[in-house]
Amino acid sequence: MKLLVVEDEALLRHHLQTRLSDSGHVVEAVGNAEEALYQSDQFNHDLAVVDLGLPGVGGLDLIRQLRARGKAFPILILTARGNWQDKVEGLAAGADDYVVKPFQFEELEARMNALLRRSSGFIQSTITAGPLLLDLNRKQASLEEQPLALTAYEYRILEYLMRHHQQVVAKDRLMEQLYPDDDERDPNVIEVLVGRLRRKLEGPVGFKPIDTVRGLGYMFNERCR
Repeated sequence: MKLLVVEDEALLRHHLQTRLSDSGHVVEAVGNAEEALYQSDQFNHDLAVVDLGLPGVGGLDLIRQLRARGKAFPILILTARGNWQDKVEGLAAGADDYVVKPFQFEELEARMNALLRRSSGFIQSTITAGPLLLDLNRKQASLEEQPLALTAYEYRILEYLMRHHQQVVAKDRLMEQLYPDDDERDPNVIEVLVGRLRRKLEGPVGFKPIDTVRGLGYMFNERCR
């Protein structure tokens, strides 16, 4: 699932991004409403987590703007305010559920999963592109129905590129997905991982879905569904 997290507290934002990424989601984490609106216009999201206490444009106004722009994905609000009026205001603005701070991550994740089930009737379990299939539940890839022996990092790069198919993805963004806790990131690691991934995808069938966009990053050139 592709998630949008909007939280101005840097430590909490980083924690949510790390935990949700570890759960297998693709996470865009931003600190204000302006960035959130930009991300929502650029990418398709399955769910958003929005803190009500954002600086500048607040969480309630952000939710109203998202709904006004036709964004129908579920929205779960985070609020430090426990009174019922604030919860009602959030739901009236267009949110689908809420969690009161401080919270346990397990509760947040359970509520998110419930929203995803209700919103779509099912959770997407595969992504396909030509002869390539990703099983999102098992975290496995197969090419022409033959399993691919991918490392965990290779799989995560492949899933992220496929979820952002036909879009340029910077090396820095891939590094953030793989090593969110590492401040000293070496982009050469990404080059090595992508090189290995390409060789495994090409195999005997000559499948070459990953392009290098010089000076910018990589692009998965096949359309995914």
